Amino acid sequence: MPLIEISDVTKRYHKGDETITPLDRVSLTIEAGEFISLMGASGTGKSTLLNLVASIDRPDAGRIVVDGTDITRLSRSRLARWRANNIGYIFQSHNLVPVLTAFENVELPLLLLPMSRGERRSRVELALQVVDLTDRADHFPRQLSGGQEQRVGIARAIVTHPKVVVADEPTGDLDPAASEQILRLLKRLQEQLEVTLLMVTHDAEAAGIADRQFRLEHGKIRQSLSLERSAPSSTRSQNANQHEPRC
Repeated sequence: MPLIEISDVTKRYHKGDETITPLDRVSLTIEAGEFISLMGASGTGKSTLLNLVASIDRPDAGRIVVDGTDITRLSRSRLARWRANNIGYIFQSHNLVPVLTAFENVELPLLLLPMSRGERRSRVELALQVVDLTDRADHFPRQLSGGQEQRVGIARAIVTHPKVVVADEPTGDLDPAASEQILRLLKRLQEQLEVTLLMVTHDAEAAGIADRQFRLEHGKIRQSLSLERSAPSSTRSQNANQHEPRC
C-alpha cells in the first residue's frame, strides 16, 4: 500500500466575489521512501498541495491518507499531535528563531513530544551530525551562512524521525553552490534514512534530483517525468520515457 494517497482533492479560496481553485480533483500516490518533486508557475497549487499533505491546511473535497490514517478526518487537536509525530517541514526562508542556537532550533519540535531531556539531546546531536553541523551547534543563525542555516532547518525537519518530509523551495534563497549541497543532502537523507520527500521547486535542475517529477497546471497534475538521477550534475543522464501519475 502506498505511504501517501491523495484522492480527488480539491482546494478553493475566496477573494471577494472571485473563487480561486488551485487544486481541482488532484489524485496522486507516493510510495514509502520516494522522492517526489512538484513544479509549476506561481499560483498553480504546488505549495497548497504541500500544505495539505503536511496537514497545515484541509481540502474542501477529497481525502488524504498517510500511512493508513485519513488526515482529512482528524480533529484539530488530533491533527496537531499527528503532525508533530509524522511530518517534517523544510522552509525556503529557513524560519530559524534568531535568539536560539542551532542546537536549540533543532530541538524545538521535540519539545512537543513526550521524551526526556537526555533523549532530546541525543536526537538533536544525531540530526546535526547527519547534516554535518556538529561544530556549529552553539552558533546563532546570524553566525551561519545561508546554506548552513538551511542545513539546520533540515536537521530540525528530521529530528522527530518523521514518515514524510515536505520541502517548500528549499534552495530558493541559496547560491548555486549551496543549492547543490542542499540537494545532495536531501538525496542522501532519502537513500540512507529512507525518508519520503515531497519537494516544491521552480528550478528544473533541482526537480531533476527526484525519483519522479510532476507539474501542476491550472489545478491539475498535467505531466510526470521519470528520471534516473542520483545527484544534481550537468552530466546526469535522463530517461525520456513518459509516465502518467499513479492514482
